[in-house]
Amino acid sequence: MLIQNNIHTLTGAKSVIETLKSLGTDTIFGYPGGIVLDLYDELYKQKDIKHILVRHEQSAVHAAEGYARVTGKCGVVLVTSGPGATNTVTGIVNAYVDGYPLIILTGQVDKSLIGKDAFQEANICDITKSCTKAVFQITDSKDIQNTIIKAYHIAMSGKKGPVVIDMAKNIFTQNTEYKNIEIPCNEIRTLKSDNFARIFQQIINAKRPVILTGGGVNHSKAFEELKITTENYGIPVVSTMMGLGTLNQNCEYYFGMIGIFGDRCANELLRQSDLIISLGSRFNDRITCMFQNGELENKILQIDINENEISKNVCVKDYLISDIKEFLIKMNTIADKNSSEKFSDWYFYSKELKSLNKAYNKQTNMLHSFEIIKEIEEFTKDKNVIFTSEVGQHQLWAVKNLKLNPQRKILVSGGTGTMGFGLPAAIGAAVAEPDKTVICITGDGSLQMNLGELSVCKDYGLNIKIIILNNGYLGMVRQLQQKNYEERYSQTKISNPDFAELAHSFGINGIKVNSANNIEDALQEAFSKNGTYIVDFKTEPIETL
Repeated sequence: MLIQNNIHTLTGAKSVIETLKSLGTDTIFGYPGGIVLDLYDELYKQKDIKHILVRHEQSAVHAAEGYARVTGKCGVVLVTSGPGATNTVTGIVNAYVDGYPLIILTGQVDKSLIGKDAFQEANICDITKSCTKAVFQITDSKDIQNTIIKAYHIAMSGKKGPVVIDMAKNIFTQNTEYKNIEIPCNEIRTLKSDNFARIFQQIINAKRPVILTGGGVNHSKAFEELKITTENYGIPVVSTMMGLGTLNQNCEYYFGMIGIFGDRCANELLRQSDLIISLGSRFNDRITCMFQNGELENKILQIDINENEISKNVCVKDYLISDIKEFLIKMNTIADKNSSEKFSDWYFYSKELKSLNKAYNKQTNMLHSFEIIKEIEEFTKDKNVIFTSEVGQHQLWAVKNLKLNPQRKILVSGGTGTMGFGLPAAIGAAVAEPDKTVICITGDGSLQMNLGELSVCKDYGLNIKIIILNNGYLGMVRQLQQKNYEERYSQTKISNPDFAELAHSFGINGIKVNSANNIEDALQEAFSKNGTYIVDFKTEPIETL
């Protein structure tokens, strides 16, 4: 390495690693291959960045997203070319739709071979253009530092999301100049006073306002500001699935989750409201399908940092392009002691609507998912935990029966509903927060999507408790067949391994539970042991939401 006037001469591979270090990267999730071995050799020579070896490249992206969700940092993925790169696509789509920052470093064949169908060549740039914030291809080592820094700022700015950097093999051995430069902070959009005043006046003039919290509140980390706003103004609060836990769900002003599998009270509040203050919500079809004949149109004030979301799915009354935290700080600055009294009648009426919520009862003597989740909620209510979920009925039982808050959050695949997300996301969360217990709630179908990642749990001694709601079906799809296809269960009944014995084969603990009388004992056993533990609950197959 040559050093002159704060300029170092490094190999391209070392420049990649040093640039990542300068951006605060301390963890990479990945899977090696021949094209990227120069990078892996540089990782071997240093100690500042740890590498988590997954068993499938899709899992690397989900794990990096889980890490990003918990830490607020940009997750980093490193994979090889061809199938290594294409295996990341599902994870990239997931992070793009839900808005979490990732840099995905993919290997590519030598510059001279690009476009010639070389061994393990894939045009990952064109493949991922529609599901990333940006795509870059580096074919000359002189572009490494600036490209990675630019990608980082794109991933972390505005509505956050994934950026792909495709790197030709030749750049890793080329020498290049590396500069020690100060990384500037991302620019924060300033809220204009006249725009805020216009929005605020509409809130004050409303008779029946509702605050709707979406994933944008999580991204802004505006938890305390949201709490203060609800106390200052006494406005009822509902959430999307991605907004769960942004307000403590034990708060008197919280009225539930909206949408097709949401709470009846929350949906009815939106119908009867005359103003919806939307904080970072996208209004996707899982929400809008519950509101017919324009019930939501022209009564939404949409507050979002991403102008592309404005009126994309529902025509809004007005909007404000703003960071959610900045907007709420402004709301709280001008509140007075009488602000909460204005909407008190509406608040007390809203409390009466809670009687609309559906109560679930056991259909048979078998274990039911809702009773298991309720036991988990009671058992963990005073514990320092992070929840993750796979996708299916178990996910919905979880979000309906857990009491979440900003410190007690659940990581879910929201926009894409990706089976196979929950376990790798739990790995990322456990790597990010090793002192916390991570609880992955999964179904027997979803768990088998990325089952190989149990090796990662064992290899790194991760403290993950895997709760399987095992009903022998692809439960959510089966429920749709029951409702819409006269109980013709085509290809939804599945065979399963003995998950407890499978756990033992991976070198981790596992137990089977068939009776409600044994739920608490099983949880006590799982939480008394360090490391990963599988608890396989055999549940009622025909249970429905």
